[in-house]
Amino acid sequence: MRTGMTTKRVIGAAWVVALAASVLGAAPAGADGRGPHRGYSAADLRRDLAVVRAAGGGDVNVVARVDRSGRQPLRARLGTQGLGSTAPVPWDPEFRIASTSKTFTAVVVLQLAAEQRLSLDDTVEHWLPGVVAGHGNDGRRVTVRDLLQQTSGIYDYIEDPAVQDRITGHFDDNRYDDTPPRDLVAVAMSHPPNFTPGGGRWAYSNTNYLLAAMIAQQASGGRSWQELVEHRVIAPLGLTHTYIPGANPYLVGPHERVTITLPDGTAADLTEQSLQHTADSGVVSTPADLDTFFRALAAGKLLPPAQLAQMRTTVPYDDLPVPPAGTQGGYGLGLRVVPLTCGGTYDMHEGDGLGVYARPAVSADGSRAVTVSLTTTTALIDQDKVDRAVQALTDHALCDTPAP
Repeated sequence: MRTGMTTKRVIGAAWVVALAASVLGAAPAGADGRGPHRGYSAADLRRDLAVVRAAGGGDVNVVARVDRSGRQPLRARLGTQGLGSTAPVPWDPEFRIASTSKTFTAVVVLQLAAEQRLSLDDTVEHWLPGVVAGHGNDGRRVTVRDLLQQTSGIYDYIEDPAVQDRITGHFDDNRYDDTPPRDLVAVAMSHPPNFTPGGGRWAYSNTNYLLAAMIAQQASGGRSWQELVEHRVIAPLGLTHTYIPGANPYLVGPHERVTITLPDGTAADLTEQSLQHTADSGVVSTPADLDTFFRALAAGKLLPPAQLAQMRTTVPYDDLPVPPAGTQGGYGLGLRVVPLTCGGTYDMHEGDGLGVYARPAVSADGSRAVTVSLTTTTALIDQDKVDRAVQALTDHALCDTPAP
């Protein structure tokens, strides 16, 4: 949430998985980037991925994939399938992509805007009367655009102390929790807003995307966000390993076991859980499917030009490290737009979940995409340090620049 069921950094960074061994996988034949083009190669990807793993203290499983127009993909992996396993992590593991789900949700809202079934300037009150109210909250002042761009000021339900306690203090008692989104919004409404929208301020809140999905359901005649994403994004793109399990706690394809070390030193397996079931965090995908999705989005296959331009219209954010280009970039409508050292920008949206982290990115023209998946192990990670290592890998891969 920055997963749907953890705070952006605090809880996501706290979940750790115990591993038995680590395996550096070779790239598949024909994917080493050798030949007349001497840009970013599979060897570079393996070196960069080793830096990412080291940034995590060595206690992370990592998988990376780079897709490029007209060329074979590059792949690299480090780690095992989980506690007690010596088998390498799958090349294309399914994992809960956490807040990267927000980009999927934003796409269907913008599709509905393109069809004039809603407007980004509609207020929350217009679509959800009385839902955003109390303790200084006022749905008449918050627009759909504010929700998607994280400029609403609405409190992040994940930061509620009772929600935090259920996840961190009593996870096993709540691993199958499927609390309805409306009830989670009500949790947020028990807190005053962080600020009044319209003043140029920004703050990340998972609640925004619960509300955006509820509005999409109203505007589409009652279709849930799951149905909208499945029928408008997943099926048209043929994303065969992308799905929304909802209250079903199981992953169906090859994946890693997610294990944490509890404060008392015992290990707990988090792999099966339904806490991440809502529109802010509920999608399961793979590196290959995420590259396909982001390339299609950047290439204009999911949104008309006007809506894609609005998606990329940004405001400043301050919750991630400054990338290698030295400029932070901005947050659009379910996208971060980040500068590259070689010029231009790329689009991305991170996902920080229960022991699993997604880092997909795509060049502005959709010609190149890279996804890095991380699973924590036995030690807490320095998430800023990991983010910087992933940013460097992303910059090298999208600029087609050899790793140093």
